Amino acid sequence: MPRTRHRTGALLLLSLLVAGCAAGPSQRPAVAYRDAQQPVAPAPAPPGPAPLPGLGPPAGSALNWEDCTGETREELALPARGPSFSCSQLLTTLDSPEAPAEGTTRAALLSTGTGGVPLVVLGDIRGEPGTSVAARLALELPPEVLSTFRIIGMDRRGTGQSDPADCVPPPLRESIAGFDPLATDRMSMDRLLTAVRVSSQECLLDLDDRLQAYDSWRAAADLEELRLELDVPKLHAIGRGEASRVLTTYAQRYPGSVGRMVLDGGPDPQLDALAEGKAQAQGAEQTFDVFAADCARRGCPLGPDPRGAVLDLVRRTADASMPAANGPVGGGTVVRVLLAGLGDPERWPELASALAAARSGDAAPVSALAAPLVRDRGTDPAQLDGDLITSCNDTRLRLPAERLVHVAAEWVAEHPVFGGVFAQRLAWCAQWPEPQEDLPPPSAPGLPPIPVVATANDPLAPERGSAHLAEQLPTGIALTWQGTGHGAIGRSDCITEAATRFLVEGTTPPRGTACPA
Repeated sequence: MPRTRHRTGALLLLSLLVAGCAAGPSQRPAVAYRDAQQPVAPAPAPPGPAPLPGLGPPAGSALNWEDCTGETREELALPARGPSFSCSQLLTTLDSPEAPAEGTTRAALLSTGTGGVPLVVLGDIRGEPGTSVAARLALELPPEVLSTFRIIGMDRRGTGQSDPADCVPPPLRESIAGFDPLATDRMSMDRLLTAVRVSSQECLLDLDDRLQAYDSWRAAADLEELRLELDVPKLHAIGRGEASRVLTTYAQRYPGSVGRMVLDGGPDPQLDALAEGKAQAQGAEQTFDVFAADCARRGCPLGPDPRGAVLDLVRRTADASMPAANGPVGGGTVVRVLLAGLGDPERWPELASALAAARSGDAAPVSALAAPLVRDRGTDPAQLDGDLITSCNDTRLRLPAERLVHVAAEWVAEHPVFGGVFAQRLAWCAQWPEPQEDLPPPSAPGLPPIPVVATANDPLAPERGSAHLAEQLPTGIALTWQGTGHGAIGRSDCITEAATRFLVEGTTPPRGTACPA
């Protein structure tokens, strides 16, 4: 539908842009004494995990679902045989900082499966929308999950067919995505900051008071409105990677509504955006090494040194982009396509062939892989806009240009392929309006058990960060997969079985469960 530009309120905001161990039972009294006159009660022990909720009743029928099987299969290139799909829209409260608890926005939904109990699936803000993630995941889940649950994917604010964050002018979008990932000088960084500044101005004028309503805090509220609309007592959910932040925020805001949740990787709650970006760059380099070794074993088209071949391609496209029908391919485009592709090992041969073709002068395959990031695809907007806006609304970190130059130089030296693109993500937010508050840490007590999966080689959710998330969650249960990819559910039989038993049967996996590659 056509969007209305709201410029009046935006003009004002636009101006702001510029312990020890015990040997045995204690014989001390139940009350400790600070001195002889003032007894001090000991601090109460933190509550243990709440019992795992039952599945509960099937969903109500308030939402108007319509069959969308054909469109979904065609758009996602899914097999002709498989589950059917239904689509709907959910109206939720916009709740912008300028007008709390007011306004409306819509979230796109997709459901599949023959069970009646809702199981919500969320995807990363930087990748495919949640409806697409749910449709693909449904093909990988065991039959008992599909017969027990109604899998419901939700497109987060600003993504997919929810109200879009479609505001960055296409030329600037391509410039930001394709920006030289090896740039470490002030002049280059100023060019990037200029592109980001102009883009943010356009988004302010286009989205007005909606701009700062695209974040994980309000996405958690959307989930609660979805639960109420489905008329179920608890929310059962799977969050992949960065989407786990939405579910932990939900648990903080609505602890009494938490059902059976599985976090398939997630951001490290102990790190700010700066440290998190560096950790992700390191994790991406590690996963790239696995890709390169696999590629070399297969006699891949990148030759015996895939890392050297990719770096050579990045250098060649750093200053002069290669033309292609789906948009020019710059050095940043190459690295972003590689980063996205590393999370899906099943498509590594296609990724290697696309990169090799670009080295031979044919940029069309890489351009096609990059198209969802920078171009509208059917009814879905370009992914970069929603990623940029939500990521910047989720952090208060704003670095000055001098600091950004230093970070870029340090990260490119330490992580030659991916350090630059992760440093540039910090530049995206340098001139963005700061959110009013930080997201809460995942520390709500008294929740039911929540399994957290850490994958050894995940380019977007490093293993250590996911392990820290499990540690900080008071009821987190760490599971580890010694494999490769972004998301273990559906890839690792061992992890998929543990998640299935937890979701369907209510069997909590043993702490420290480790699954082989």
